[in-house]
Amino acid sequence: MPVSDMVAMTLDEVAALSRAILTRHGLSPDHVEAVTATVVAGERDECASHGVYRLLVCVNTLRTGKVSMDAAPVIHDVAPALVRVDAGGAFAQLAFERGLPVLAAKAKANGIAAMALNRCVHFAALWPEVEAVVAHGLVALATTPSHAWVAPAGGVKPLFGTNPIAFGWPRPGAYPYVFDFATSAVARGEIELHRRAGKPIPEGWGIDADGQPTTDAAAALGGAMLTFGGHKGSALSTMVELIAGPLIGDMTSAESIAFDDGAGSSPYGGELIVAIDPAGFLGAQAAEHIARAEAVFDGITGQGARLPSQRRYEGRARSLANGVRVPRPLYDDLQRLLD
Repeated sequence: MPVSDMVAMTLDEVAALSRAILTRHGLSPDHVEAVTATVVAGERDECASHGVYRLLVCVNTLRTGKVSMDAAPVIHDVAPALVRVDAGGAFAQLAFERGLPVLAAKAKANGIAAMALNRCVHFAALWPEVEAVVAHGLVALATTPSHAWVAPAGGVKPLFGTNPIAFGWPRPGAYPYVFDFATSAVARGEIELHRRAGKPIPEGWGIDADGQPTTDAAAALGGAMLTFGGHKGSALSTMVELIAGPLIGDMTSAESIAFDDGAGSSPYGGELIVAIDPAGFLGAQAAEHIARAEAVFDGITGQGARLPSQRRYEGRARSLANGVRVPRPLYDDLQRLLD
């Protein structure tokens, strides 16, 4: 998009816009701050589908009445290495924020710990949460179902969510090793952005309502998305359904979309986060073995390959130095949310 069609913003201005929009639509102050942090992180890291665009998604969900605007998370200390946080039907960010110190303490006390976020509304990527866990010196794994938007391999009807899996590994220096990917061929937000821009989607992203391959974004959104890697992505998506659904007493993607009942809100359900303390396995030798892992990363980058999140980190450096640019049509849509 030409520069003339973009709006330059500082990250402080992005945060102020997010706070103004969310407050205007009734979200309570603690939730406003937690959600804003996620929105700013997406925009800062040049993840267009998880930046300020998500404010449109948040407001739409608020308007449906399918998310609590002010529920206070309730922490349940259920076992030495397990914690559950009941979000009370609110966005997931505040529940995660309140539960993270408990998860980190349990992981360091026991070597490994898991946190279940229950009854929460999801609209964002998982990498901000994984990065927050890794900041405690822990290895992290997070996953969540969503709405039933994705057909299983060989099928034509939506059953799975986009079902992301995120992983984080602590490294020396500013940035950890992090990957976060949907088990669908692409995040749903990417298809939404193609629809907004009137652009075709690549083959393999989705099928239409008749089960036929399509490059029309709107047709794919009305049909079914596809898993990445065929049966392999489908199997991983099944795993996510199980360990972040029934295992923690929360909804599957099919149950989430049934709960939505056509309202068009964001997915409702649970999230599972596992944290592992290297010192739990290795004791005083933990730092030595974490350092050995650098040879793996050097082996990747040394042959010209890219590490996951490298583009995000490069985008982060640019945004911290120069601010961000938001497409004018999207900026105008966001301004209308303040009316």
